[in-house]
Amino acid sequence: FNIQGLVMQLKMKELMLQTGESKSTVRAINANPTLGNQASFFPQELRLKRMGFSYDWEREIATCRPEYYRWEQWLFLKMFERGMVYRKNALVNWCENCQTVLANEQVERGRCWRCDGEVIQKELPQWFFRITDYAEDLLSYCDRLPGWPEKVVTMQKNWIGKSYGAEIYFPLEDGTGHIPVFTTRQDTIYGATFMCLAPEHPLVEKLSEGKDVAQEVRSFVRRVLRQDRMRRTSNDYEKEGVFTGAYCINPLSGRRMPIFAANFAVMEYGTGAVMSVPSHDQRDFEFARKYGLDMVLVVQPEGKILDPGTMTEAYEGEGILTNSGPFSGMNSVKALEAITAYLEEKGLGKRAINYRLRDWGISRQRYWGTPIPIIYCKSCGIVPVPEEDLPIILPEDVSLLEGGKSALSTLEYFARTDCPKCGRKDARRETDTMDTFVESSWYFERYCSPKYSEGMFDEDAVKYWMPVDQYIGGIEHAILHLLYSRYFTRVLYDLGLTTYKEPFTRLLTQGMVCKETVSCPEHGFLFPEEVLKEDQNQVCSRCGKDVVVGRIEKMSKSKKNVVDPEDLIREYGADTLRLFCLFAAPPERDLEWSGEGVEGAFRFLNRIWRLIAECRDLIKGVKPFGGKQTLNGDLKRLYTKTHQTIKKVTENIETRFHFNTAISAIMELVNTFYGVKDNLKSDPLTSSVIRLALETVLLLLSPMVPHLAEELWQAIGHDESIITATWPSYNEEALEEEQVLIVVQVNGKVRSRFLISADAKDEDIEKKALADERIAARIAGKPVKRVIVVKKRLVNIVV
Repeated sequence: FNIQGLVMQLKMKELMLQTGESKSTVRAINANPTLGNQASFFPQELRLKRMGFSYDWEREIATCRPEYYRWEQWLFLKMFERGMVYRKNALVNWCENCQTVLANEQVERGRCWRCDGEVIQKELPQWFFRITDYAEDLLSYCDRLPGWPEKVVTMQKNWIGKSYGAEIYFPLEDGTGHIPVFTTRQDTIYGATFMCLAPEHPLVEKLSEGKDVAQEVRSFVRRVLRQDRMRRTSNDYEKEGVFTGAYCINPLSGRRMPIFAANFAVMEYGTGAVMSVPSHDQRDFEFARKYGLDMVLVVQPEGKILDPGTMTEAYEGEGILTNSGPFSGMNSVKALEAITAYLEEKGLGKRAINYRLRDWGISRQRYWGTPIPIIYCKSCGIVPVPEEDLPIILPEDVSLLEGGKSALSTLEYFARTDCPKCGRKDARRETDTMDTFVESSWYFERYCSPKYSEGMFDEDAVKYWMPVDQYIGGIEHAILHLLYSRYFTRVLYDLGLTTYKEPFTRLLTQGMVCKETVSCPEHGFLFPEEVLKEDQNQVCSRCGKDVVVGRIEKMSKSKKNVVDPEDLIREYGADTLRLFCLFAAPPERDLEWSGEGVEGAFRFLNRIWRLIAECRDLIKGVKPFGGKQTLNGDLKRLYTKTHQTIKKVTENIETRFHFNTAISAIMELVNTFYGVKDNLKSDPLTSSVIRLALETVLLLLSPMVPHLAEELWQAIGHDESIITATWPSYNEEALEEEQVLIVVQVNGKVRSRFLISADAKDEDIEKKALADERIAARIAGKPVKRVIVVKKRLVNIVV
């Protein structure tokens, strides 16, 4: 249970508000029997157990426990010793609502991934992990993950974002230095007519210092830095900037280029400076049109002539260079290499590789997290906490109701400490805590030896269990948890703690559970229990007004389109809920919640219950059919269907995780049973085939509906648990059908059934269907428009 981090802190704050006491502390909440349970993972654990999940509960871990996070602090110290961790002032993503820093990966469309609040830029001292040192290794190994969905691999490649290009030096006009620029389009350098710097670039305010535009530049920078970087760099965001009053020189064309601070330039890419080529970059084109800047065309598409004066958009494709000095007439692709070589020869630039990935800022200004094991001393500077003093435990005598800054910084008895190096009494602890994604980046190794006390994990146990054979997690973790876990595994490898680089061999990204939203004009979104049915309408239970049924969206508490599994368990049982979730959609697809679907799953389980009840006495004391006697008719068909089902279910589960089609196959076997049971004789041979079929149904269903399967397994005479039974195997010879049951429909409704040879031709199946007495009576006097034959399954007659 990863219950460190912001969500748990907000939950604890909510519980403190419930007490109505302004001095309520974490210790007081934990000591309260009712509130303490709500503040832990205990309710979630009970829910998982009621659902029947077969976890090894002896391996349970919780990241908030000191015996877990002490080793995280130990690892931080080891990384600090190796230079894998550093501290610097940095502009960070700041969520005003949560009052904490967010990593780039935790910002979605300019908003906080947790609370959906606006994210701004703020400069703070931060601790960083050097994940960029592993950028190339993380990228190259993306092609060695055959068990991962291609979509996830692509997302990680794009996030790491490797680009080949050149770093070009643009001298400042006043001769005080130069501005390095990374570009992948060095072939267009002769078309660069102005320079754009990120507002946070250190040169921006320096270049405008003492000039008339200085105040305007400072105001622009402050305003833009409150905007989210992802939003301001999106294609549809309005491009804006401010002239710094300074110029640089294009090193090849010699053009004097004005330098702007622009909202679409960011420090996270390249050097934070953009050589702007408006004729061949759409953002630069829009910026140039807005501010009346020069445009020079340097790439002409083959067979077409463009005019900068009449262009309505930038031309970003390949072509033939023009207005490019000695490179004019050269193909633009070949010019990339030629111009790079020239820049290197003249000392005006060099080849360069750039990565979009940035170092991972892990500092969080909140109480609920792992304390960073660092002490600040006025004499010694940054001092790591000695290993023998670990773990640094979170104090509990703290209230989370006062202000937005980290509660730890307000606790003098925690923050003030002695320097372990020189003994000064006025040293200060680091009061930021680690990003919660640190906790989730190595828990799978801890699973291997959860009670091990001599290190992060027992290395022999990790060698036995790791890497993970099959990992399951949502696609939303592609560039967060999954990337961080790959990084952490490499750190552990380099520290000599593991022998592998990749943590997860196979990955399944399950879909989301979705449900329609329902809202009231007066009360907003409504929970399902707040909606009443009146005649054909749905109304709000609070005001009686008609509700508005919205689109189907991912279940979320904010939109109240959620279903409490506890209610469903009480009404239908855990097995019904499990069966519906597995049957409603393939695991990688979103599941659309349906009350009718839940009812359908419940009815199916009841059919199985009745089937066992009807056949229980018939199969008492009988062994399952062993395949040594000849079978005919319905008995042969039931036997064949049983083995076909074993094959289909086994393959769908083992190779594709398609539980929905596996369940569908079991339903077909149950339907076959119901279709033939009234025609079967009462003799030992028949009883043995029936027992085989019924035991197969229960065994195949047991992973999905364990409670019902266990009870019915005992009901048909077994003393041992179904969990200890062997998974059924199929007989290849039994798969071949002599006859198949054909369902006959008239206008889509089932009207009859008949048996026919398995190798019968479509025209023979059609003739027999039309000649069937019940069908003939149904279609008498009506012209047959069309007959649809689905081989070995059905005939649909359209009249």
